[in-house]
Amino acid sequence: MKYKWLRSAMLTLVAGTALTACSTGETEKNSAEEDKVSIVTSFYPMYEFASQVAGDRADITMMVGGGDDPHHYEPSAKDVATVNEADLFVYSSPEMEFWTESLFETVENDDLKIVSAAEGVDQSAHSEEDHDHTEGESAGEVKIASAAEHYHSGDMAELTAKVEGNTTLDHWHWYTRSDESADWEAVPNEFGSELSYLVLDENFEVKAELYGEDHEVLTESEPVTITVDNHEDEGEEAHDHESEEAHDHESEEAHDQEGEATETGEDVVVAGLAGHYHTGDAVTIMAETEAEVSEWQWSTRKSDETEWSVISDQTTEQFTGEAVSGGLEIQGVGLDAEGNEVVNTGTIEIIVDDHENEDPHSWLDPVLVQEQVDAIRDALIEIDPEGEEVYTANAADFNERLQGLDQEFQEAFEGAENRVFVVQHQAFGYIAERYDLEQIAVGGLSTEVEPSPSRIAEIGTLVEEYEVPVIYYQQGSDSSIAQTIASETGTETAVLHDLESLSEELQSENLGYIEAMEQNIEALKLSIK
Repeated sequence: MKYKWLRSAMLTLVAGTALTACSTGETEKNSAEEDKVSIVTSFYPMYEFASQVAGDRADITMMVGGGDDPHHYEPSAKDVATVNEADLFVYSSPEMEFWTESLFETVENDDLKIVSAAEGVDQSAHSEEDHDHTEGESAGEVKIASAAEHYHSGDMAELTAKVEGNTTLDHWHWYTRSDESADWEAVPNEFGSELSYLVLDENFEVKAELYGEDHEVLTESEPVTITVDNHEDEGEEAHDHESEEAHDHESEEAHDQEGEATETGEDVVVAGLAGHYHTGDAVTIMAETEAEVSEWQWSTRKSDETEWSVISDQTTEQFTGEAVSGGLEIQGVGLDAEGNEVVNTGTIEIIVDDHENEDPHSWLDPVLVQEQVDAIRDALIEIDPEGEEVYTANAADFNERLQGLDQEFQEAFEGAENRVFVVQHQAFGYIAERYDLEQIAVGGLSTEVEPSPSRIAEIGTLVEEYEVPVIYYQQGSDSSIAQTIASETGTETAVLHDLESLSEELQSENLGYIEAMEQNIEALKLSIK
C-alpha cells in the first residue's frame, strides 16, 4: 500500500515538473516572438529582400498579395492597423506604389521606420524619356511668391514656389504647420509649383520642397507665415478697405482655375482641387459661393469632345469621385428652388499623371537590387542594433547570390548578335539597359492602356524586320495582345516574370526571386542569340 502511494506521488511530481517545463517553454517561445522585429512590406520583391536580410529575427507581412495590382492597390483598415503596430515599412518607390503617400498620412505610428528601397538608385537612365538634360541639375534658393499681407477665414491662399537656376524639374511637395513648435504635415495631392490652400481661422506656416529625378529633396523654401486677420475689432468700415494685395487670390489666373462667373455675376470658388492625381485617387472638391443655391448638379465628361453625364446622386456643394486614366472634366451648377441656374463652376480639369515615363521596375536589375538590400540592412540595424551581425551576414550572403545572377545574365547574352526582344508591357527596361539589350514594347508602362491597332501593326512590321521569334507577356497577365501579334506574324509566345507577384508554380516549388530571374534568362535566350 505504501508502495502504491509512493509511486503515485512520484508520478504527480514528474507530471508537475513536465507541465512547469512546458509552461516555461511556451512562455519563452511567446517572449521570443514578441522580441522579433515587425516588418510590413508592400509587395513581393520587397517581401523577398526583407526576408533575406532579416532572417529569423523578424515577423514579415506583405500587403499586396497575388492577383492584386501593386500600382493601384488600396490599403484596407486592417492594413493601416498592421502598419500602425510595425517597426519597419519597406516599399519600392513613390513611382511604383502611388498609394503609399495617402497611407503615410493615415498611419499614426511615430516610431515607424520607413524605407523606400529604390530611393537613391539611379533610375534616370531607365526612363522612357531622355533625362540627360537634368544631369548636374542644380537648384538654388526656393522662394514662395504671391503670399498676401493677410487673409480672412475662408480665403484661398494662392502661392507659387520659384527656384533660381531650375528650368526642368517640377516635382514639388508642400507642407504646413500651425507654428514652429509643431511638426510639418504634407499637403495631400499637391505636387506642382502652385498651391491653392483654404485658409481657416488660425495663422499657419507653409513651406515648399523641390524634388529631383530620383525623388530626393534638392532644396526647400524658408517657412512663410499665412496671417489670418478677420478685422473683428475694426468694424465694417475697416473691412471695406481691405488692401488690394490681400486679394491677389482673386486674380484672373486663379479665378480661371477655380471657376468662372455666370451671367448672374455671382462667383463660385472650387476648393480642394489637387495639382494632379493618379489613376484611382479619390477626387473631392467643394464649390463655395455666396449665392443662394438650393441644390447642386454635377456632371462629368472625358474631354470636350464627349457629352456631359449628370451625376444624379450628388446634389450638395461637394463632389466626390475617382480619378480615371486619361483625366476627367467636372462641372458643377448651382440651382435655385425652381431649378434655375444661379451659379456655375465652369469646366474643372482633373489632371491624371501616372508617371508613365518613369519605369519603376528597378528590382529586375540584380545590380541595383544589391543597393536595395543594403538599404534594408541599414534600416534594420538602426531599429535593432543587437541584430547587426545577423543582418550584415544575411545581406552579404544574398548580395553574393545576386552577383552570381548578374554573372549568369552577362554570360547568357555575351556575344549575341540579335539583342532585340518584344514584350507586351514595357516592364523590362532595367534588364535591357543593364545587359545591352533592346526592348520593344507593344504597350507603354501602364498596363491599363490598350495599344492602338496602328501600334500593333507597327510592332508586326518590327517583328518581321528583326526576325523576332517570340512575343513575351508577363506572368499572370492577360496574354491576348501577345497572342494576336504572334498569330499574325507566325511567332511564338513566352512568359517573362516581372515579379510584381510570385507565381503559384514557383511558390509550390518553394522557389523565389533568384529562380524566377533565372527562368527569365532562359526565356530571353529564345530571342537573344
